Amino acid sequence: MALLETRGLTKVFGQLTALAGIDLTVEEGEFHGLIGPNGSGKTTAMKCIAGAEAPTQGKIVFAGRDITDATPAERARAGLSLKFQITSVLPALTVYDNVLLALQGQTPLAELMFSRTRRTLHGEVMQTLEQFRLADRAEEPAASLSHGQQQWLEIAMALALKPKLLLLDEPTGGMSLEERRVTGELLEPIKRGCSLVIVEHDLDFIRDICDVLTVLDQGVVIESGTVEQVQGSHKVQEVYLTRV
Repeated sequence: MALLETRGLTKVFGQLTALAGIDLTVEEGEFHGLIGPNGSGKTTAMKCIAGAEAPTQGKIVFAGRDITDATPAERARAGLSLKFQITSVLPALTVYDNVLLALQGQTPLAELMFSRTRRTLHGEVMQTLEQFRLADRAEEPAASLSHGQQQWLEIAMALALKPKLLLLDEPTGGMSLEERRVTGELLEPIKRGCSLVIVEHDLDFIRDICDVLTVLDQGVVIESGTVEQVQGSHKVQEVYLTRV
């Protein structure tokens, strides 16, 4: 059974059809890339899957459950996590406390009021920071991190509750070439327990980490398959030659 399926996913904004019947399937343990020219509908598709936008038509099924009308919080509890392009870490808090807050997201309020979770979650916080090469910056304010490190911190926060599926919208935007390389290395191990849907303009990066690519253009899927299949597609070549 597929982990995520969208069927006929459509989103209309006034006179603009941003998505026109998108069919998408993501399997467990799969890294799935969404690519296409600017305005092709990639981010809109991600927002519909995450619940940030309500689809005009169509169905979204996650882990065998119809979540088309579920709230973002309900989707998160079901195991879906999202990181948008704009970094949303809490800059005045330490790197440690940003991850701690993410881990506390499903902790009962009574436990938070009596500060019982900080000690309990310490090992998990540090393990997460080690995984994303941030342990040596744990007590520094998040604002002191480089742009790339702040992106890593937010990915770490998105993964803190061990989701089944992580949605990433242009995670390498603004990164240096070295930071992009490291980001690929940091994401690879999560495949053991978490699938990934990623929107990215850096085609070299997305080719290196993804198993499957889906290409959107003007709100429709024009190709979906392995990296090799997509690279060899005449339809894809035409889109990137004429519209990118």
